[in-house]
Amino acid sequence: MAEPTDLAAAMVSQEERGGTAAAVGSGEADECRLRPAELRAWRAFLQAHAVVLRRLEAELGAEAGLSLGHYDVLVQLAYAEDHRLRMHELADRLLLSRSGMTRVVDRLEAEGLVQRVTCPSDARGAFAVLTPAGLERLRGATPVHLGGVRRHFAEALAPQELEALTALLERLVAHCTDGSAAAEPEEERAG
Repeated sequence: MAEPTDLAAAMVSQEERGGTAAAVGSGEADECRLRPAELRAWRAFLQAHAVVLRRLEAELGAEAGLSLGHYDVLVQLAYAEDHRLRMHELADRLLLSRSGMTRVVDRLEAEGLVQRVTCPSDARGAFAVLTPAGLERLRGATPVHLGGVRRHFAEALAPQELEALTALLERLVAHCTDGSAAAEPEEERAG
């Protein structure tokens, strides 16, 4: 097994290493490697995402008894027309598989926060519907969540940094969701 330093060397282009050969992998094209600045940015993005989400998840669980994923389902349903979405639409909005969405809705339904209703025009389909108890739980959890977003994200950045970060992240989302088939996994295009 390669040592971590060997793996790091393999991720950085030969040009950035001063022309030396990679320690792991043979014949790999330099196009598949990252410059140090690219790798540092990628790692910082992943670390910031993980650290902030862990904090938000812990606070929401401790103070409102909801996971971040369950909170997000309730938010999506609260903003939807008639507080309902087809299960596949909800899965798409939350970037979950349909089976993953089914499990989440099962848990929320068991708590009385969401109700599953058969679609009248398509017996194979179902709606997830926010219940009054779900809306009440969301109202109680929202100040906890938004307070955490402010403390752990917004307050860490100056207003102009927030603007710049927003523009960069919106550009990244547009780049990856441009409608190009290359951005979709092969099995998703086939289905």
